[in-house]
Amino acid sequence: MKMLLREDQIEREHRTLCELACQSSDTLGRARPEEEDSLRPCFERDRDRILHCKSFRRLANKTQVFLAPEGDHYRTRLTHTLEVAQIARTVARALSLNEDLTEAIALGHDLGHTPFGHCGERALSSAIARYRGIDATSDEGRRLFRHNLQSVRVVTLLEKDGRGLNLCQEVLDGIQCHTGSQRAMTLEGRIVACADRIAYVCHDIDDAERAGLLTESLLPTEPREILGGSSSERIDTMVRDICACSAAHGDIVMSDKVWGAMMDMRHFLFESLYTRGDAKVEEPKASRMIEQLFDYLVCHLDEVPDEYRRHDSDHPDIQVADYVSGMTDRYAVRVFEDIMVPKSWKGIAGSHSSS
Repeated sequence: MKMLLREDQIEREHRTLCELACQSSDTLGRARPEEEDSLRPCFERDRDRILHCKSFRRLANKTQVFLAPEGDHYRTRLTHTLEVAQIARTVARALSLNEDLTEAIALGHDLGHTPFGHCGERALSSAIARYRGIDATSDEGRRLFRHNLQSVRVVTLLEKDGRGLNLCQEVLDGIQCHTGSQRAMTLEGRIVACADRIAYVCHDIDDAERAGLLTESLLPTEPREILGGSSSERIDTMVRDICACSAAHGDIVMSDKVWGAMMDMRHFLFESLYTRGDAKVEEPKASRMIEQLFDYLVCHLDEVPDEYRRHDSDHPDIQVADYVSGMTDRYAVRVFEDIMVPKSWKGIAGSHSSS
């Protein structure tokens, strides 16, 4: 048995990865230079840093789609992240791309997500807009808080007592570009952007069926015929398609047929699940709670932990957004109750009452 040192693993990358892969030896580096690890190449090291950070652990108690669901089998932000990582790594391996870089990006892509899913993200953006005197319904107002940019802020600034995780530029780029119109600089980052969509389209249908909100027969017919009649079939169809098309084109792409079917299914979910229906009945409460937490804390900065107040001292709204976005669902509820809900008072007179 031979122990592979970092140099051995880098040499293996050069032998086994395709010419379009991002090699560890070619990294653009870190903001702060560090001594190299004796065993792990840089992207593997970044993967491990993300896996062990506090923000990653908090994903276990953050909403994916269903707020406070009854049952143990609904996805959380953490299980979504793990499914994205699995899908992305499968594609990276099939295409002989850098699996460690792909996995690092996938594991870090949602670290900045708010409690209560996208409704929490919208509520926080609205609260910041109101604080700054900006129309919350404008394009600018809706984009004041974006979870992909917050994920980058988490790993560059907020983790490790303000030191951040000091990740490589390729990982930061992939995290930032996993959503929206931007395209990552690496093929590995582009894989994660596709894997994110594949994962949530498939597992959100699965969760909705488990909750009794959807059945297979209610899904749009043509996309279902193209992608498959179960979650596993749909994932398999899309993964095989992206591998075959990407290998043929030298970039991360899906066929027009499968991409169109996936986007049609995504549109159906937005219309029937993400923005309306029984899965969303509690969202107005969660949104109001996030906005009220922000409004209170921005006027009572002494109640914001020191770790969030050491940065951007001239921008209390950013400090509060850092704190609130990092909360788990349960912690947000607890802080809200401590601040907003009257406590039972048991005084001396009460202890001597004869009634």
